[in-house]
Amino acid sequence: MAFYPQERLALFIDGPNLYNAARALNFDIDYRRLLQLFQSKGRLIRAFYYTALAEDQDYSPIRPLVDWLDYNGFTMVTKPMKEFTDSQGRRRFRASMDIELAVDMMDLADKLDHVVLFSGDGNFRRLVESVQRRGVRVSVVSTIRTQPPMVSDELRRQADMFVDLFDLAQHIQRTGGERREGAAQGTQPTLPTTSSENA
Repeated sequence: MAFYPQERLALFIDGPNLYNAARALNFDIDYRRLLQLFQSKGRLIRAFYYTALAEDQDYSPIRPLVDWLDYNGFTMVTKPMKEFTDSQGRRRFRASMDIELAVDMMDLADKLDHVVLFSGDGNFRRLVESVQRRGVRVSVVSTIRTQPPMVSDELRRQADMFVDLFDLAQHIQRTGGERREGAAQGTQPTLPTTSSENA
């Protein structure tokens, strides 16, 4: 299944999920290159990035990335992490952006032809199915190259197309001489595609 030049695209990036998948594959993502890749595949309407932030920390390690994305073509959706104490009395943090991502995807579905979801979280299977019923194609980007795979089987089966992050690495990874947000070099690559039949 291909991307079509005139189709209206939107990216929905589950930030922590994508970060963990890329780390498991041993590369850093260059978000400028990622954006340029999908801008070359269709009419990119919006690129959402979802992440939670620690509210009470003076400096968050993710803050520079969040600020850069916010100024460079991404729509940032953030919220504070919730603090709780576990059964052993240890301080823990919990955060989920699933609801925010789902609401935004449903809100935009009628204005899109193709949704690209960067997540392997099986909780999104029902959301993908609902968006597909509105006539929107859904691609899922994650990886099956790790043990265990980072994408749930039910989400992969539901998607119209599954793209393995491993196959995108050469096109979107940050190279040694570039900053994390460094510009892409050369021509736009062909996006690898792996079709997935619906269950």
